[in-house]
Amino acid sequence: MSILPSLQLTSNSSSEHASSDNSSRTETAIVYCEGNFGGIDGKTANGLVRHSEKYEIFSIIDSEKAGQDAGEFLDGKPNGIPIHQDLEEALAQMDRVPDHFIFGIAPASGMLSATERKLLLRAIEHGMNIVNGLHEFLNEDPEFAEASAKANVVIRDVRKPRDKKDLRVFSGRIYEVACPRIAILGTDCAIGKRTTATIIAKALNERGIKAVMIGTGQTGLIQGARYGLALDAVPSQFCAGELEGTIIEAYENENPDIILIEGQGSLSHPAYSTSSFIIRGSCPQAVILQHAPKREHRCDFGHMLMPSPSSEINLIETFAKTKVIGLTLNHENMTEDEITSSIEDYEQELGIPVTDALTQPVQHLVEMVLSAFPDIGVRGAASN
Repeated sequence: MSILPSLQLTSNSSSEHASSDNSSRTETAIVYCEGNFGGIDGKTANGLVRHSEKYEIFSIIDSEKAGQDAGEFLDGKPNGIPIHQDLEEALAQMDRVPDHFIFGIAPASGMLSATERKLLLRAIEHGMNIVNGLHEFLNEDPEFAEASAKANVVIRDVRKPRDKKDLRVFSGRIYEVACPRIAILGTDCAIGKRTTATIIAKALNERGIKAVMIGTGQTGLIQGARYGLALDAVPSQFCAGELEGTIIEAYENENPDIILIEGQGSLSHPAYSTSSFIIRGSCPQAVILQHAPKREHRCDFGHMLMPSPSSEINLIETFAKTKVIGLTLNHENMTEDEITSSIEDYEQELGIPVTDALTQPVQHLVEMVLSAFPDIGVRGAASN
């Protein structure tokens, strides 16, 4: 039996509060993901279906999967979120218009197509606020600015950084952060780094160990990450400093036992330089690496073979004074037997713990962290 593709879960520098209590999610949303739900470019929609602290998701729009339950399609577990043919069908099935229309696709171009522009303008006409995670900032588009003003709705350009006069450069204050910092990196983009980071943070907090996750991409911010920034939209001179400053804010405000930093792309991938800024800005004492054993080529780069976990680990540990403490798997296109054998093979090859965040017991992730930082487990036990 083949398991469904493993897909990703995930504020600008003004940190936004979000509660994990579902009853407090008063903002409702439709998520657009035409032709991409369950796929790599649909990672924002996939993540919101799995985890959303900020919005109650009413439905997904994807005509290719219409009529199915979103949770059943992704993970084999129904969650009551239907997939609809189009916006009109979605609205016809609801007793009220949702507060927000979320663009749930993350295309490589980072831009809207002509069809998508018309759809977002229709959503505005219906009175829905727009949540936009693309590199194209709709508030700066005269047509969208006029339409939103006329309909009295708000467009949230998630990736838009702060004004340059407010951006920070790296200061070295990251070393004042006394708690452990773990970066969740990967061997490719859209491979599950945010999913794994989210699951680890939740598991540690449930154990009484205060964990704070730093979001570094648009999906985590849309999900409701309290601390984070869309790092790939920040000018390179300020990337390390902005991440450092965000981590310091989280440390000073929350007094956590541990901080988890969501990775982006991969250090070995020439298209994603943000990975190096994440390592430099967070100066992590440890790294957990995410890998997809059955993925042969890099996303959107069919001519680039995937690196091996061992080569990526060597690169990371050569690039920075840190240690890879564990490997987590993305089980896309893998059977249960293949997952089990891959875990055993990689543990023997690499000499570090290996697990799958979505198919294996979450305790394996907790043990992976506590084996590297046993003191935080002591503090967590003392607080209970």
